[in-house]
Order: sequence, then structure tokens, then C-alpha cells
Amino acid sequence: MEYRIEELARAAGVAVDTVRFYQGKGLLEPPRRQGRVTWYSERHLERLRRIRELQQRGFTLSVIRRFLEGELEASDEALVAAVTGGNDEPGTLSLEELAAHSGIAVALLRELERSGMLVPLDDGELPRYAAGDLEALRAGLTLVEAGVPLARLMELGARHAAAVERTAQEAVELFDTYVRERIQAQGLPAEEAERQLLTSFHQLLEASGTLVRRHFEGAVLRAARQRIERR
Repeated sequence: MEYRIEELARAAGVAVDTVRFYQGKGLLEPPRRQGRVTWYSERHLERLRRIRELQQRGFTLSVIRRFLEGELEASDEALVAAVTGGNDEPGTLSLEELAAHSGIAVALLRELERSGMLVPLDDGELPRYAAGDLEALRAGLTLVEAGVPLARLMELGARHAAAVERTAQEAVELFDTYVRERIQAQGLPAEEAERQLLTSFHQLLEASGTLVRRHFEGAVLRAARQRIERR
């Protein structure tokens, strides 16, 4: 069976613009063309339903693309769900909501995003941000209110964000190489593999967070002590 775009959207329970958006993002294959008319197949309908199912589970579009292309295995789903957020997931905020709750203008938030200090959870039409970003923004405001120039703070924050991103990529690579691949190579049932992956990942997250926090706090204290001693 084939569908016009309006029929496909109705069958999948989405808007026509959503179909076009997914197609523009490469999540849907191009339709068959017959003159000026485009026709969509059952394969397109199944794909749309799968996208909706994954979105409702909180997966971002970039992760959904990897599932659709077979880059992620079934045992990865629980792990990915634990570290990503969807547009309707509780605990996420739009840019406007982030501005309203933090008291920081949208224009400044966009500047923070360009510098890499504020990173959206999703690459969809309306990006969402982690509720935890609100705490970080308020901490930044505390420093500004204490007298730290905003421009200098943003410059420092951008350098720190870039360094943290590099460290995080390496940490995840270590997890993939030495933990994830080992667990998946054991041929465990999917449920047991998911449980072990989640447990191991949360242990990595907690341990790496403790190491980074303690190291940074220690480095700041050493720098402050050295500055005082030089005076």
C-alpha cells in the first residue's frame, strides 16, 4: 500500500511538517516520485512508528538515527535511555523556560551555547536542556554577583568546557573498549546485559565525577595558596 504525505502523516499520528522534518534529517528515505506526486510505502509508515516509539522512550534524534541504522544493539537501549533525554521527558527545559527560571536573557544563553558552556540534550526542532543546567547557571550568576567580570568568566568557562568534553570523550571510549565490549562479548541474555551495562556505567559516572571534582577543588586550593604565598 502507498500513501500521499497527508495520508502517511494521518496513519502515523504525526503532522505533515513532522514527516518533512524527519525526511530532512535523513531519518526517512525519500519517497517514490510519480510526476509531481510523491508516494510513501508501508516501510515509511513502520519507520515513523518506530521513531515515535523511541522518542516517547526519551531518545534523542541522533540516537534514534543510530538505532534505525543498526549501529546500536538491543542491549544498548537501557544504557542509552539512562544518559539521554527526550523532548517530553520530565526534568528538561526549553531555552525560554531556562531563561525564565534562571533570570538570564535568552540572547546570553545562546551565547553560552555557542561557547560550548550550555549544551542541549536534543538536536530536534525545539531543543531541550537538562534541569541541572539551571543549577550551573545560578552558580555562574553567584560568581558574577561577587564581582567576577562576565566576559572573563565566559572565557574561562569556554576553555574549561572544551577540556571537560575531551576528557569525557576519552572516559566513554575507555568504557566502550574495556567494559561494554567485554559484557556484550559474553553472549548474555539481553536483560542481563542491560543490567550489567547500566550498573557499570553508573559506577563509572560516579567514580569519574568524584575524581574530577576532587582534582579541580584541590587544584583551585593549591593555586589560591600559591597566590597568597607570593603576596
